[in-house]
Parts: sequence; structure tokens; C-alpha cells
Amino acid sequence: MSDSAPENLSEEALAPPPPAHEPIFNMPGILVLVIAFMGAVYGVQAYLLDPKTAQTIDVYFGFVPLRYLYPLFAGDYAWAWTPLTYSFLHGSVEHLLFNCLWLAAFGTPVVRRIGNLASIAFWIASAIASAFFYAALHWGAVQIIIGASGVISAFMGAACRFAFPPRGLGFSRRPVHTYPLLSVQQVFASKTASSFLILWLIGNLLVAFGLPLAGTSAGQIAWEAHIGGLVFGFLAFPLFDRRQAGNPGGYLM
Repeated sequence: MSDSAPENLSEEALAPPPPAHEPIFNMPGILVLVIAFMGAVYGVQAYLLDPKTAQTIDVYFGFVPLRYLYPLFAGDYAWAWTPLTYSFLHGSVEHLLFNCLWLAAFGTPVVRRIGNLASIAFWIASAIASAFFYAALHWGAVQIIIGASGVISAFMGAACRFAFPPRGLGFSRRPVHTYPLLSVQQVFASKTASSFLILWLIGNLLVAFGLPLAGTSAGQIAWEAHIGGLVFGFLAFPLFDRRQAGNPGGYLM
């Protein structure tokens, strides 16, 4: 019997064996912490605080475009932190669960690709971009914006830059986060990626025209922030991607 290995091994044969014990949560630990934190915040507001105090938290930690007309009015400095803190608040358990499911689905490959620190920076930048895209269209509005939907839309946009197999690669057992980064042209040349983006945009346009979603009425959904987040994540993700340029098989740890 020869000691040499066969020349042609299938990808399945070369794939590493599955771990002996599967983890309880098949997602990065930082996402588990974020989801737990958002759940805890909602739980405290909904079940431990009286309605007036819970509403006060929304006022002082939710994003309000009006603040940027009079940022120092009555000593209110909430304009400084609310472009981030609004992304951790939710108005209903349906809203929270919906966002957590989508965050698990699209946040997982992004975090695995760029790491924890870059993902934190991406969350912060996405929250700010989503909020001010909404504010640009509703400057001076008094509505309170809460929820992680804009940030999650940014993670969706980021995932579209690498998570769908490019032409010629087909389906593979290699981890999704190791796929090569696609250019904008390559994304729109992919039927899978472009179809996803089109369906997502159609869904948000339906919301804009009155379709309710996730336990809220359409008028309560800041679909403009969703679109702002998606555009930001789609275009800005390469700035956060530490992947080695020109090396489809490897990425920096």
C-alpha cells in the first residue's frame, strides 16, 4: 500500500472534521452579548419601570432630529450620545425579536470576517449614518427614533459585498466569511446578491407606503434609516475589512 495521498481529493474530504461538541450559540460571542444587552434594556423598560420613566429613557436616549436645531437648548446634551444609544432601544418585543434574528443572520459572517473591534466601530458608524440619513430627510422633526434596524441594514449591506458566492466559485463548504470581497459591479452582476438587494428595497418601499411590520404600524417605522444603513454598509464596508487584498483564500486575524 502506498503512503502517498491521492492526487484528487474532494472538497468534502479536505474539509476539517466537525467539532466534538457544538457550541450553544452558533454566532460570535460579541453578538450574543449585544442581543442579551438589548433584551435586558427592553426588559427593564417594559417590565420593571413605570411607563413614564420608560418613556423618559426613550426621550433621553432615542434619536430626535429636532435636537440638532437647538443642540444646547436647556442644557440638553443628549445630541452627543443619542446617535448611538437609540440603536439599543426597542418599542415592542416583536420589534426586538425581529431585529435579533436578522442581526444573528447577517451580523455573524461580518463579525467573523472583520473581528470584534472592527465590528464595534462598524456598529457605531452605521448607527450614526442611519440616524443622520433619516435626519437629513426630516430635519427638525420631533419624532423619537429607536431600534437597531438601521445598523442591521448596514450589516446586510456589508454581507452583500462578500457573503454571496461570486461567479465561478459556485457553492462551497469554505466558510462564508472567507469569500473574496466583491466590487460594486460584481455584486450587481450576481443574480443572488442583486435579487436580495432588490427584494429588500421593495420591502422597505412597501413599508413606506403603509405595510406594517414587526408589531408596529408603518408610520412608526423609520424606513429612511433602514435605507441609509444599507447604503452605508454596502459602500463603506471595505474600509472596515481587514482581508488581505488579492488573496481569496486568506484573511488577517
